Amino acid sequence: MDFSKRSYEPELLDNDDIPFVDIERNMQELDIINTRLGGHRITIKGFSNLIGSRSHASVCEIGCGGGDNLKALRRWADKRNIKLSMTGIDIKSACIDFAAQQSESPEDVTWICSDYRKITLNPKPDIIFCSLFCHHFSEEGVKEILSWMHANSSLGFFINDLQRHPIAYHAISILTKAFSRSYLVRNDAPLSVLRGFSRQELEQMAKEAAEYNRFDHRITNEWAFRWLLIARNKEIPETV
Repeated sequence: MDFSKRSYEPELLDNDDIPFVDIERNMQELDIINTRLGGHRITIKGFSNLIGSRSHASVCEIGCGGGDNLKALRRWADKRNIKLSMTGIDIKSACIDFAAQQSESPEDVTWICSDYRKITLNPKPDIIFCSLFCHHFSEEGVKEILSWMHANSSLGFFINDLQRHPIAYHAISILTKAFSRSYLVRNDAPLSVLRGFSRQELEQMAKEAAEYNRFDHRITNEWAFRWLLIARNKEIPETV
């Protein structure tokens, strides 16, 4: 298997005819994976880096799935008395329905079922992010995501996504075969790694997007073969 190049094989979750019960199981298991393998920790790291010492913030997630990332941010913020206003956007109505059902603070969350590209956010949220979303797209699609997040955020944005690596591929293949009851997770989790990025690929896409947008970025390698790309809009001072 050649890990030097990205796979463009579509994931099962990208299909339009998946029964709700199967998406529900998939969302539940992804939450477990994000919790056990540190995905939520990375999301919190990206958010806390951008929010600085603020006591309140607005945040939007595109490709929010079952809303587990926003739920993790809510719990983290509540412990620190940080007031959050949250928006979750996903193109799949089943994901939005599930997220709304699982929401712990429905009064502070707006759920939107739409292609993110069709949405104009007014006012702009302070921070926009996506997690395990970019690897579903081509390189041009990823650059479009970066540009959209820059244009629609006031402070900045971040992405939390997968590193393409043989150890990650074989490890998640073994774990999902042993423990997963979702055919979507068993198929898509290893495939997601093959659709993931090398540092060079992610850096190149960010640099090309930044040529037409005013943001500074940095990429860090995180636990369990993840990348965290944090971008701060240049119009905003680094410390607030």
